[in-house]
Amino acid sequence: MAGVAERNPDGDEAAILHALASLGVAYNSPPDKTYARQRRVAEMLAGLLERHPEHPGISHYLIHSFDYPELAEIALPAARAYAKIAPSAPRALNMPFHIFTRLGMWQESIESNLALAAVAQQSIASTHPGATAFDALHAWDYLAHANLQTGQHAKARELVQRVRSVTSFDNPQFAAGYALAAIPARYALQRGSCREAAAIAPAPASFPWKSYPYSEAVAHFARAVGAARVGDESAARSALAKLTEIQAALRGQKGSDWATQVEIRRLAAAGWLARARGEDAEALALMRETADLESATDKHPVTPGSVLPARQQLADLLVELGQPAAALAEYEASPASAPARFNSYAGAARAL
Repeated sequence: MAGVAERNPDGDEAAILHALASLGVAYNSPPDKTYARQRRVAEMLAGLLERHPEHPGISHYLIHSFDYPELAEIALPAARAYAKIAPSAPRALNMPFHIFTRLGMWQESIESNLALAAVAQQSIASTHPGATAFDALHAWDYLAHANLQTGQHAKARELVQRVRSVTSFDNPQFAAGYALAAIPARYALQRGSCREAAAIAPAPASFPWKSYPYSEAVAHFARAVGAARVGDESAARSALAKLTEIQAALRGQKGSDWATQVEIRRLAAAGWLARARGEDAEALALMRETADLESATDKHPVTPGSVLPARQQLADLLVELGQPAAALAEYEASPASAPARFNSYAGAARAL
């Protein structure tokens, strides 16, 4: 794509697509917390945006370039403009809430997700009657996340119930599967309802879970943590075994590093199982390992963030172990990658 852009110096579309290809390389490269590749892409796009302020592709790729807590504020103008450029396009309504979520702008995220869900369902009403749009599921995941951060549990519960009633899809792809697993997991775990989490399983059965094991892993993580926290060691071991199996199968695959994402969940679940067994030193070591691993990686851009941040789990464990000062430091560090989360504030208050 660099060659195409060089051979067509007056062709802005070639330059835009070169930026997109460069962004794809950045996503599939080892994590770089300086975000050097993403910054270079943003520089490529900035001049193009000045010439084409209503070009949807430029805004879209700029938002992807800065879809990280450390960089998200740079993309806020593009996020606010994008939905106005193409108000009937699901993708245009999708991208702004990525930035709103990165910055903890929950009300803006809620409004953006409600708009996307409505447009997504309208767009498939005639082609897939009775089905649920994957874009709507994607929006519901972000919406449930934002509702939980603002204490709107009843609205989050409505989304759980809505997800449980889904039976058919316009496109049963990854984002749909992730939302199906993540929404019930978020609702249970972020409210501390461990028995509810222990009962979570991948659903509905009609979804092709085997094609998206990294989505399925979210449900097993919730069940493992919930079971461990209520003392059901057998169920926790069973769910942990599924996470181990999925992580091993994903190891070495090209594309997004889902193996590491599943490993983060596996380590956290193993930590809570160790805690249930009374092996507190082992539990603490595992929690520190998973928190450090999550800090060294980046989330997949399609997700609104961790179902339960690893550093927050470490802080929760430290409180239980009677180390509130150490816990407070972890709660205060958690917003660096998971900003403005309700449980980080509540946990810090509890630690104090």
